[in-house]
Amino acid sequence: MLLSPVGVRITGPAPQAWRWSAVMDLQVTEVPVRSTLVRWAARGLSVAAAALDAWVPGSPAEMTAAITTTQGERIECPVFSGAAIAYTQREVDLSLGLLARFTRGESSPAALMTWWNDAQPGEVLRSREREAVLEGWLGMA
Repeated sequence: MLLSPVGVRITGPAPQAWRWSAVMDLQVTEVPVRSTLVRWAARGLSVAAAALDAWVPGSPAEMTAAITTTQGERIECPVFSGAAIAYTQREVDLSLGLLARFTRGESSPAALMTWWNDAQPGEVLRSREREAVLEGWLGMA
């Protein structure tokens, strides 16, 4: 699934696309959420397993994106998690809030593209950094 300033596009064997004006709702379910303690424990286990040469990287968690169109059609498609271990509940809440603003026409993914081009992060952002970026994007709307 791709989000652009124009709309939402599903890629893959059955591609589809909608302009934002045709999207009534966009939800993501099955998001991997874990507390800070559990995320740190999982990270520690991964490091220990790697040190013992017993670590095998897993696949990213699969989530489900559900698009509801203004025509009442509901389309679900799999999307992969970008977080190595899991998200905080705050990240999920902020992300869903941002998606809601896109569907209401109050904000655009163009803000995300502009931020990416300006910031050009050289490494993966940690959860607190991602939360701060999401808060900034929500503040732009």
